[in-house]
Amino acid sequence: MKGAVFAGTFDPVTNGHLDLMQRALRMFDSLTVAVAERAEKGVIFTQQERVEMIREAASSLGRITVEPFAGLLVDFARQRKIPVLVRGLRFISDFEYEFQMALMNRRLHDQIETVFLMPSETYTYLNASLVKEIARYGGAIDDFVPPNVAPRLRERLKQAR
Repeated sequence: MKGAVFAGTFDPVTNGHLDLMQRALRMFDSLTVAVAERAEKGVIFTQQERVEMIREAASSLGRITVEPFAGLLVDFARQRKIPVLVRGLRFISDFEYEFQMALMNRRLHDQIETVFLMPSETYTYLNASLVKEIARYGGAIDDFVPPNVAPRLRERLKQAR
């Protein structure tokens, strides 16, 4: 059984993330969504909240597990004997960073491969930072995030004011 890891901060999970999860499941028997701690990125949801939101949003997909992680992604994958990392590429500007990370991950553990997936063109412009910015100013975000995420994001941003 071939598994893959799709890692990120997911602060919050977006419909673009879900699109990539669905695409990965077409290629792999199972997908582990690894939710990074990443406090240095100024996340607005705790790691556990992000794990819960993804579990709820992806519950209909099946063959997905969602786990928190800290440290190096290759260590996380190696410990679970998962041989593939899935990364999303929206624009050519993403490629330089992702390529560098893929090469470093290969250097750290040469038995783990990186696969790049492109989201649906509907989601190429979408990222969690933009969604938070739109929500912060009262804009409509319902088309960008799963239904369970939008009210939580609005509430969290209200509390932060």
